[in-house]
Amino acid sequence: MRTAAVILAAGQSTRMRSKSPKVLHPLLGRPIISYALESTTLAAGSKPVLVIGHGAEQVRQIVGDAAHYVVQEPQLGTGHAVQQAEQVLKGNADIVLVTYADMPLIKSTTFQQMIALQQDNSVPISMMTIQSEDPRGFGRVIRADDGSITAIVEEADATPEQLHVRELNVGVYCFQGAWLWEALKRIPLSPKGEYYLTDLVKIAVNDGQEIKSYSPEDPNEAIGINNRVHLSEVREIMKAEINQHWMLSGVTIVDPATTFIDHGIEIGQDTVIWPNTYIAGSSSIGESSAIGPDAFIQDTSIGDRCKVWYAVLEGAQVEDEVELGPFGHLRKGAHLAQGVHMGNFGEVKNSYLGPGTKMGHFSYVGDTTTGADVNIGAGTVTCNYDGERKHPTEIGAGAFIGSDTMLVAPVKVGEGARTGAGAVVTRDVPENTLAVGSPARSIKRLQKSE
Repeated sequence: MRTAAVILAAGQSTRMRSKSPKVLHPLLGRPIISYALESTTLAAGSKPVLVIGHGAEQVRQIVGDAAHYVVQEPQLGTGHAVQQAEQVLKGNADIVLVTYADMPLIKSTTFQQMIALQQDNSVPISMMTIQSEDPRGFGRVIRADDGSITAIVEEADATPEQLHVRELNVGVYCFQGAWLWEALKRIPLSPKGEYYLTDLVKIAVNDGQEIKSYSPEDPNEAIGINNRVHLSEVREIMKAEINQHWMLSGVTIVDPATTFIDHGIEIGQDTVIWPNTYIAGSSSIGESSAIGPDAFIQDTSIGDRCKVWYAVLEGAQVEDEVELGPFGHLRKGAHLAQGVHMGNFGEVKNSYLGPGTKMGHFSYVGDTTTGADVNIGAGTVTCNYDGERKHPTEIGAGAFIGSDTMLVAPVKVGEGARTGAGAVVTRDVPENTLAVGSPARSIKRLQKSE
C-alpha cells in the first residue's frame, strides 16, 4: 500500500522564546526537524510532506529538497494543517502517517510498526498512545469496558476522574487516506476558531468505526519539545543513547554524563574519551586514541593512536600518532601529519606540519607548510598578515627554528637551516644555513655534522 508522511511544522513556537523557528534549534549537531524527516522518510519510503508556516523560508533553506512543502496560512489548528497536504497526497497515498517536527525521539521502526498496524486492519485510524504517570499536557484516551477507544479528552477539558487516566494521546496517527480527506471536511470549528485533528477520533467513533492503538516500547519517544527545558531533556536522552552505542562498540567513555557526541560521528575501537569532551559536526576518530579531558572536536578527523587533551580542534586533519596539548588549538585548515608533537598553548591555522615535526609551546603557525622532522621552538610566530593580505611561510625538512623566532611572511627557510633564538626572519634562509639577529642574516653555512 502506498504510504506517505505528513510532518506538522507550522507553529509559532512561542514557548521557546526565540527569534528562530523551534524546529531549527540544534540538537546534538542537527536541527530538531531533521530527526522527524529522517525517520519518516525511512518508514514511508518517500519524502514527507512538510507543513510550514512560521519561519517558512528559514525552514526551507535548512531542509532543502528533503521534503515536499505546503504552507498553512492562516494557522487554524492541527486539523487545518493536515488539510493543506491534501493537494499533494489525495489519490497518491493509501496510508497517511501524521507526526510533528518537534518529536525527534520517535524512531523509524516505531513509525514502521504503526504503518504495519494500519495496513493489517481495515480501520480509519491507528493512533500512538503511551502509559505514563507524567501527563505532559497530553489528552487522555478514554476507552469503553470492552477496551475500545471512545474519545480523546484534552487535559483542559477533562473531569477530575478523567485526569486520573494514564493512557495518553501522543498526537501521532496513521490514517486511511481516502477516509482522511473526507473526514477532515467534517471537523467542527472549535470555540478558539481552530480545527483539531483529535476530532477525527470522535467522527470515527460516531460512525461506528473501530480505532486501533499502538504503544512504543520506550515511552520517552513521545516526548515533544515545546520549550528549552524540554530541549534539554531530549538532549540528555539522546546523549545517553549515543554514548551507550559507542561503549557497546568498544569505545571507553570515562564519564558519560559529561561527554557529548553528535550524531554521525565515527570512533574506532579502544579509543578512550575522557570527561568534559564534546565531539561535534562531521568529526571522526581512529582506534586506540585518547581524547580529553576537556577537548572540543568539531569537523575534524583524528587518526589512530593519537593523544589530544585540553584542546580545541576545528576543521582540522590529524594523522596517526599525533600528540596535541595541553591547551592546543587547531583552526580551520590545520593538518598535522603522522607523529607530530604540538606542545602547550600552541596554535595552528591553515598549515601543514610534516611528519615528525615538533612544535614547542606558546607558538603560532599560520599559512605555513613544513617538511618532515622540523623543530619549531617555543614562542615561534609566523607573521602571516601584513594588515591587508595573508602570506605563506615555507620551512624545509629538518630545519630548526629557534625559540622566539619571528618568521615574517612571505618567507622560506630551507632544508636543514637553523635560526637563532629571537631571530626576526624577513628574508629567505638558504638550506643548511644558520641565520641570527633582528633582522636575521645568514652567518654560517652548516655542515651535516652540525
